Amino acid sequence: MTVLRKPFEIAHHSIKPGERQLLHLGLPRLITNNPIGLPVHVLHGRREGPVLFVSAAVHGDELNGVEIIRRLLAIKSLRALHGTLLAAPMVNVYGTLNNSRYLPDRRDLNRSFPGSGRGSMASRLADTFMKEVVKQCNYGIDLHTGAINRSNLPQIRADLDDAEINELAHAFGVPVLLNAGLREGSLRAVAADRGVKVLVYEAGEALRLDEVSIRAGLHGILNVMRAIGMLKTRRRRKPSEPFVARSSSWVRAGDSGLFHARIDLGGVVKQGEHIGSVFDPVTGEEDQVLAPFRGVIIGRNVHPLVHEGEAVFHVARFGNELRDVADELESFSQEFDPDVILPTDEPPVV
Repeated sequence: MTVLRKPFEIAHHSIKPGERQLLHLGLPRLITNNPIGLPVHVLHGRREGPVLFVSAAVHGDELNGVEIIRRLLAIKSLRALHGTLLAAPMVNVYGTLNNSRYLPDRRDLNRSFPGSGRGSMASRLADTFMKEVVKQCNYGIDLHTGAINRSNLPQIRADLDDAEINELAHAFGVPVLLNAGLREGSLRAVAADRGVKVLVYEAGEALRLDEVSIRAGLHGILNVMRAIGMLKTRRRRKPSEPFVARSSSWVRAGDSGLFHARIDLGGVVKQGEHIGSVFDPVTGEEDQVLAPFRGVIIGRNVHPLVHEGEAVFHVARFGNELRDVADELESFSQEFDPDVILPTDEPPVV
């Protein structure tokens, strides 16, 4: 005899096993006095299993995650879900409305956790998300992109010294993992303090939708859900072993002017290699940008105008495996090319 699970309780709502609901968690009103809510999809499976949150747009202008969650919620296999999925496509809904990374109070939500119900606007939003969503979960996947005018290679950032997180990061299925320290006030850091295992997926740039990044992110979430027992596992080719970067560094422009990149995302560089130039638009003089060490480009500035000191390349440090990294990145790009049909029950690209 099958014993039904208990209903899932969130924000004074009770979701029965096998049900899914879209809730809008109450937030401070707009200045027009219009109400606004934090949208959260709750899918409460009939079978026991872990509770996972997937969040996007903690920075309001980072939109790839919004599309990833839209496609995730259309996956047919979620009907046989084990456990509970909480999907929040726009955590910083104010920022998304304003095409802004920040909240109207000019604070960064990802430096405002755990928040307080009596604090700033950002603090109150963080408090609501922590109390109603994060604290109820065992795991989380937080979806990000680069900042405006910066693009990131698809990558997972996580505490890889934690054995379980390391296992899930490998299961996600991107070729590069970055062992990233915890930043005070970030969602990942505060979740970790409460025993919630969180991966951060970084890919693409703000205010843009990138198909490879979206496909890879959706594929990765499904891989993690299978790894923690929320979805039925299936036969698939063994994924390539990802490459782990233990450190990374931003390379900054030595002068102001027109920026020309010589190396694209995923490019392998040698120490001292000429990887870009900044040209004085008046005199034509060139200031070369050199690679600080042997590594792979995992992020870069995509705006042609830069000022002295501005970050232009993000380089991850690897060991002696760089040739293999380059080959794996090429294979990864081909796998998630928009012209390739993915062999899954994922919804069609639209």
